[in-house]
Amino acid sequence: MTGIEEDPRVAGLRSAVSRLRRQLAALPAEFPDRVIAEDELAALAAMAVSGIPEIPRLRRSLLLIAGAIGSVSALAVSLAEVRTAVELFGEPPRR
Repeated sequence: MTGIEEDPRVAGLRSAVSRLRRQLAALPAEFPDRVIAEDELAALAAMAVSGIPEIPRLRRSLLLIAGAIGSVSALAVSLAEVRTAVELFGEPPRR
């Protein structure tokens, strides 16, 4: 142990993203925006590994993922978990 504690929000995000990625990979159905969802989930996973992610980027990725797979009912619960994990980081700063 290095003595550095991990932010529980980051751990939750990493876990939720990992779960959704696995379920998406196991889904046999093809749909037009699957590649977008996979790319954005990879981006979220990378942000979770690198530490505290940028809130605007998190929210943008979440919107793209939701738009890409929002109608796939088999992924609804895992998508909701990713949304909840993103929301724990709070709102982006106002300009």
